[in-house]
Amino acid sequence: MRLLVTGGAGYIGSVVAELAVDAGHEVVVLDDLRAGFRAAVPASSRLIVGGIGDVDALKEAFSHGPFDAVLHLAAEAAIEESTTNPALYFQVNLADSLTLVDAMRAHGVTRLVLSSTAATYGEPKQVPITEDHPQHPVNSYGESKLMLETCLRWYHRAYGLRTVAFRYFNAAGATAARGESRQHETHLLPLALDAVTGRRPPLRVFGHDYATPDGTCIRDYVHVADIARAHLLALEKIDPLGLAFFNLGSETGYSVRQVLDAVARTLGRVVPSEPAPRRPGDPAVLVASAALARRELGWAPQAGLDEIIVSAWDWRQRHPHGYDR
Repeated sequence: MRLLVTGGAGYIGSVVAELAVDAGHEVVVLDDLRAGFRAAVPASSRLIVGGIGDVDALKEAFSHGPFDAVLHLAAEAAIEESTTNPALYFQVNLADSLTLVDAMRAHGVTRLVLSSTAATYGEPKQVPITEDHPQHPVNSYGESKLMLETCLRWYHRAYGLRTVAFRYFNAAGATAARGESRQHETHLLPLALDAVTGRRPPLRVFGHDYATPDGTCIRDYVHVADIARAHLLALEKIDPLGLAFFNLGSETGYSVRQVLDAVARTLGRVVPSEPAPRRPGDPAVLVASAALARRELGWAPQAGLDEIIVSAWDWRQRHPHGYDR
């Protein structure tokens, strides 16, 4: 297939592009490089520098079609920032995404694989979370993604757009070639690994009074390559599915403290940490049921927490300063 991967210079998008190229697909990457890196884009793919709301960049990207599908991973995704700057999140995650989808329609592309988020659920009513769980986001990141999901339901009904959307939980880990690298890091594992090596100050653990066994937030961690595999599996099933929403998770939750303990156990190095107040918009527990993805897509996570940690550590050792811009 010929695929357009938006956000393909970012963390998850670059791994999706990597696995797509390895599977024999022809890949064009669209990324504005505000948060992504040229070095993360697979060498055999074509990079178009521009945003998903940039009409000229979209025109250039689609000139390299026709595309069999668009894999849409470009987004703003920092939960804390989304509570203080919601305008950015609704602009990029909703308005710009619809500009992309309208460009797809104009060029006759009828398949979309979307990276959505578990943040659409908000505070869970029960755990593990299934796809029919009520969706009541507690931050504008989740709200913007939920609004896009709603729009895509209508696009499917009115225009026949076939969409598979993944609500995934915490992506972590690395492939041999690609890992997490951000100018303003907010994710637990890379911050913990940098604290171990002294590249960053002690890790701030946000909140110690949640209704969890040790008082810290519980999350469901999934290896980035497992998430990327799901995107490729979706391409095989998207035509008969038509419109579908899947959770991607391990069905096992780990608290912040448990992750830090796992780092210490796996690497033999204690993570320096210090307590900090809760962050706005952080649910106490997010753990997925992946039963639907397992049944409909044949997907299941292959890597556990220890393997995630080791892969992230190995990549970080080879790239101590992340990617060079």
